[in-house]
Amino acid sequence: MRRRPASNSPLEPMDKGTGKHQQKRLCFLASLSVVFWILLLYFHFAVLGSNTANESTQFPINPANQESTSVHWVNARVTEPHKEAINFVDNKSTQIQSNPVIPDPVPSDLSNAGVKEEPGKKATDDGNDEKENFPFIRALKTIENKSDPCGGRYIYVHDLPPRFNEDMLKECRRLSLWTNMCKFMKNAGLGPPLENVEGVFSNTGWYATNQFAVDVIFNNRMKQYDCLTDDSSIAAAIFVPFYAGFDVARYLWGHNISTRDAASHDLVDWLMKRPEWGIMGGRDHFLVAGRITWDFRRLTDEEKDWGNKLLFLPAAKNMSMLVVESSPWNANDFGIPYPTYFHPAKDADVFIWQDRMRKLERKWLFSFAGAPRPDNPKSIRGQIIDQCKSSKVGKLLECDFGESKCHSPSSIMQMFQSSLFCLQPQGDSYTRRSAFDSMLAGCIPVFFHPGSAYTQYTWHLPKNYSTYSVFIPEDDIRKRNISIEERLGQISPEQVKIMRETVINLIPRLIYADPRSKLETLKDSFDVAVQAVIDKVTRLRRNIIEGRTEYDNFVEENAWKYALLDEGQREVGGHEWDPFFSKPKKDGNGETDGSSAEAAKKSWKNEQRDQSR
Repeated sequence: MRRRPASNSPLEPMDKGTGKHQQKRLCFLASLSVVFWILLLYFHFAVLGSNTANESTQFPINPANQESTSVHWVNARVTEPHKEAINFVDNKSTQIQSNPVIPDPVPSDLSNAGVKEEPGKKATDDGNDEKENFPFIRALKTIENKSDPCGGRYIYVHDLPPRFNEDMLKECRRLSLWTNMCKFMKNAGLGPPLENVEGVFSNTGWYATNQFAVDVIFNNRMKQYDCLTDDSSIAAAIFVPFYAGFDVARYLWGHNISTRDAASHDLVDWLMKRPEWGIMGGRDHFLVAGRITWDFRRLTDEEKDWGNKLLFLPAAKNMSMLVVESSPWNANDFGIPYPTYFHPAKDADVFIWQDRMRKLERKWLFSFAGAPRPDNPKSIRGQIIDQCKSSKVGKLLECDFGESKCHSPSSIMQMFQSSLFCLQPQGDSYTRRSAFDSMLAGCIPVFFHPGSAYTQYTWHLPKNYSTYSVFIPEDDIRKRNISIEERLGQISPEQVKIMRETVINLIPRLIYADPRSKLETLKDSFDVAVQAVIDKVTRLRRNIIEGRTEYDNFVEENAWKYALLDEGQREVGGHEWDPFFSKPKKDGNGETDGSSAEAAKKSWKNEQRDQSR
């Protein structure tokens, strides 16, 4: 206790004041004690409490249980309208990293993450918005960063075990029953260079590319993509480098369904254990297969049924699969172009080729390269061949077993370069590689079924098909036997010139550039497809935030119609092409005659002929 100095004041006055001073001291000590406890409690609850709350909000991921943590977070945070949106399958409208970064469920730079907003309520300026709860919000926020050239364009690539891709290339002789695919794997999947003996090609950039090589070409192009990221939390989409087309090609003949399905099951099992999968249930994932969709849509588990069932696996239904021919009745696959023979390394190669196609003299009104289909009563190829043979302005290259000019890329391209119009009827399935070869030659394609191009390649071709092509319904040939020569002769030379210019301008987006180089200003088929996937995922994420779906009363069986809608339309109705897309009926053994599975089988049989060169 502090000593007080001796006072010279009389004792009596001092004794009288002692009580008052003692009371003041007690009040002061009591006040000091109250202040102390208030400060102590404030520090405990306001400072330490906020740190604890922040730490709990971060939901640190236990490495031993990454997947369950991600899924639990999504289920806990998403309100009922958003759950409905997440369950909605959006419709049709690199370097591989070995140590991917696992995103935080709630990004550390987002504030007020726990504040929720009423459905339909607009976001406030202070950021107290329900959307801050979503695990993909960081990816969406990159779009707002105008100083980042990759904002909204980042792609995360899964580091798959090599059995899903590279190991297949090591066993390239097994990739086709009739063709040694090893030579086609050269030059990053482009195949051996084509010699320009007849002057049909350019001096560089031309390769004997296999029509089913998109798996490896696309994957190698992805390695050159300029916005790859290790951080999946900012990715606009996630790429799965699985060689699905090569996988199914190994086992289609002489293997049981367990063998055919094995890699597909292993893939989805691997993906579903990844934390990236739990964020959107795989709806931000995409993969590529350089085959027609029917090879991946086995309807039953009977050994005699065709293909594997990759696209029917529940997990795979959430992903977007890019194939050279998609199904009109399903929403999880999207058509991308077949590879052509031209793979430019720089923009100038494309410009020079386009100028050359503009200046060519074209002596044939129309031409056709193909073989008849006598075993298919619905095929119009026989009638088309007859019209070509009987016309003085028509040119025909017949394709069949054995030696044929139809098997020579130089002969095919030379004929297309000499023609104003190139006939593209259905083959064994809806689509043909020939359609892209002809457009590369500046030849205006003539289609006879909307599934051959118009409903297939909606990312790459104009919605208004009459600007670049001619449509003659199959029944006009099959039943009414109209003259193709007469129909095409009615188009004025001025209109032909306009249409040909449109086709030539489309060339960059219909070809795959050399994966070992990079185009500077032009967007090739790969670029167009990747951007379309990013746009699709971005729309889906925004719809989830808003608690809505992209379309009203979505019917998957009408999937082909949605990409044809005008902007703002949310529902489909009857369409003039409905008769072309009546879904095949099923019996106890699967699909009946004219079925897609039978088309796939015939496509494989004809591959033996196509690859015999």
